[in-house]
Amino acid sequence: MSVLDVAMQGLAVFGFLLFFVLWLMHFMSIIYVRLHLHKKRSEVKQPFAQLAGVSLLKPLKGVDPNLISNLETFFTLDYPKYEVLLCVQDQDDPAVDVCKKLLGKYPNVDARLFIGGKKVGINPKINNLMPGYEGAKYGLVWICDSGIRVKPDTLTDLTNQMTEKVGLVHGLPYVADRQGFAATLEQVYFGTSHPRSYISANVTGIKCVTGMSCLMRKDVLDQAGGLVAFAQYIAEDYFMAKAIADRGWKFSMATQVALQNSGSYSIGQFQSRMIRWTKLRINMLPGTVLEPVSECFLASLIIGWAAHHVFRWDMMVFFMCHCLAWFISDYIQLTGVQKCCILY
Repeated sequence: MSVLDVAMQGLAVFGFLLFFVLWLMHFMSIIYVRLHLHKKRSEVKQPFAQLAGVSLLKPLKGVDPNLISNLETFFTLDYPKYEVLLCVQDQDDPAVDVCKKLLGKYPNVDARLFIGGKKVGINPKINNLMPGYEGAKYGLVWICDSGIRVKPDTLTDLTNQMTEKVGLVHGLPYVADRQGFAATLEQVYFGTSHPRSYISANVTGIKCVTGMSCLMRKDVLDQAGGLVAFAQYIAEDYFMAKAIADRGWKFSMATQVALQNSGSYSIGQFQSRMIRWTKLRINMLPGTVLEPVSECFLASLIIGWAAHHVFRWDMMVFFMCHCLAWFISDYIQLTGVQKCCILY
């Protein structure tokens, strides 16, 4: 057998392994969404969660058309004991006026505004959050991005998942309904490709967390050196999650999504975001360069060639049928995630 024959046999085996892995990811993601994200939400069921106070850290920079409405949802949470810590880096930032407006509108909410940040490293988000983190008075810390919108029971849902052996609770990122093609593009990505990888990783024990909405134990973070220990990294969420996992704590996913509702969006912004995320993943996980083979068209070509090489099936017919099956699977995935947002 020639070297070329061996190479072709190896590529065919790779194609079939790719088929098995990718469709396993499809099914895991769809089933997980249906079973976990569609759970009936009930009252707080953990004694720990009933007593635990939560310090919400909100990093803010600039304003967009949805900022005030997004922030206001955190002032109307139905939770017995929490504080809102608003962090703004610059005194002249227009977000300061938005914060003061909400502080005046909700005087009964335990909320404070921290301006100026604290330079402790290269990560601007950590620098911004430092004064708020140092002033946090509760044992649970909820770091949540400025573009996130929540429901009144979102914090209850997060603390429901914070059981005795869990050190971090995170939400599956998704996007709210908005107008325009760019908004639809974001929603399709965060409802299909992203949750397929994100959920599959977490189901199989791979720690995959984004920092959009994370509830963490403050004492565990303090054991790792506090927020300042992660200021030297740009991808602080990855290293915080790693530090928590290294100390033996488990992760859990909330039954509600982390709903992104930024008022400023465009195809260019989405593209820049994807490029930035890809660069970070390649720097931390070099295997990321193989990600393209997990996308629909390239994967269908590889698998179609393998089917043709082994079974002599028509490659283009297989390619089109495989793409159609992929589109149907993505549609089921997207509608499943979308149903979780009906009440937002």
